[in-house]
Amino acid sequence: MDSVRGSVVDGFFPHGLPHLLEVLEAGPEREVIIEVVRHLDEHRVRGVALTSTQGLAEGSSLYATGHPLRVPVGRRVLGRMFNVFGQAIDLGPQETGGQWRSIHQEPVPLDRQATGNQIFETGIKAIDILSPLEQGGKAGLFGGAGVGKTVLIMELIQNMVSGYQGVSLFCGIGERCREGEELYREMKESGVLENTVMVFGQMNEPPGARFRVGHAALTMAEYFRDQEHTDVLLLIDNIFRFIQAGMEVSGLMGQLPSRLGYQPTLASELAALEERITNTASGAITSVQAVYVPADDFTDPAAVHTFGHLSASIVLSRKRASEGLYPAIDPLQSASSMLVPHVVGREHFQVAQDIRATLANYEELKDIIAMLGLEELSQEDRRVVRRARRLERFLTQPFAVTGQFTGKEGKRVSLEQALEGCRRILEGEFDDYPERALYMIGSIDEARK
Repeated sequence: MDSVRGSVVDGFFPHGLPHLLEVLEAGPEREVIIEVVRHLDEHRVRGVALTSTQGLAEGSSLYATGHPLRVPVGRRVLGRMFNVFGQAIDLGPQETGGQWRSIHQEPVPLDRQATGNQIFETGIKAIDILSPLEQGGKAGLFGGAGVGKTVLIMELIQNMVSGYQGVSLFCGIGERCREGEELYREMKESGVLENTVMVFGQMNEPPGARFRVGHAALTMAEYFRDQEHTDVLLLIDNIFRFIQAGMEVSGLMGQLPSRLGYQPTLASELAALEERITNTASGAITSVQAVYVPADDFTDPAAVHTFGHLSASIVLSRKRASEGLYPAIDPLQSASSMLVPHVVGREHFQVAQDIRATLANYEELKDIIAMLGLEELSQEDRRVVRRARRLERFLTQPFAVTGQFTGKEGKRVSLEQALEGCRRILEGEFDDYPERALYMIGSIDEARK
């Protein structure tokens, strides 16, 4: 070993270089795992350590394994929790033997990809009406810190495993271990764990491990899609932490940073992960990804590059969260490529357009109301305000995963019920009802009670 600088390790191999992305081992018990990322000359390589390099020094031995990072695949991984090395971290027995696959796989060629126009129902009103998800598409949950991205992902898991036959795969990239432990316990209690795999690269792990955990989860998902011919729901929390880990690795490797300190290879690194999430004739990987937006700035390069890969974007608003409107989905900023008449139908499309128009009018009238009061508005404008405020409250919903805090039982609402409720509000049927009657309910008929 030539040198150790933090997570960067330089090694000397007099008899032939190990391949790029090959795994090296070091330490007295070969417990330090290093991935080769660069050939420096004909005898020296540079690698990034995926574990702590404590105890390594110049002159320590390096061992080439002859293979890249691998994870176990197959039905045996269901109900288990793994780290980036394919080691079980749920206190159960370790997976040995069986089939293991390299985490570095090529994307499916274009001629084998399949495209469909099927809606993926979530049971959450604001999503199904205003930014419907695509079966086998990629959707992003955008928001700053503390606006409810993880809660929304946990609710999606609950709703989808109960109403959807397939495999769920949860990938935690650089998130809090507390959230992972809570999620594991809740899924075990609700009986959905046996159809779920969990893969974690936690906040306290070195950047190399956080950077590869998304690839490890995708490899497991691809096996279910290609070999088991199963539809897979892949939930990633949080894709920004993947970009952030890449930024740390890039800095350690001495690359010059680009705009706002991001790595110069940001676009290609993100694409290498996202392009593997796709449909084939044998199955679909539907992905929902939480995206942390630094300082709520949607022009940040991380947010901009992620937007380009998604078929639906669900934007969470701090302002709505502060008003107690949960889920705090911003109906005017959220969008979906599925929301077109020939996919969702003419009626759904028209209701969504009417909701957006009503809420946009209300936004414009807010300044006048703040200065002059509601009484100065025309009858028509007052009607718009009344309906917009009722729509905002109807698009809230009690969640199963927050029931212990709110005391309200979670509600799953079908698309037909959600559309009917919004249409009846837009037609003025609930103009005389108090606003609170529509707050945190499931279907519209609950307002009558």
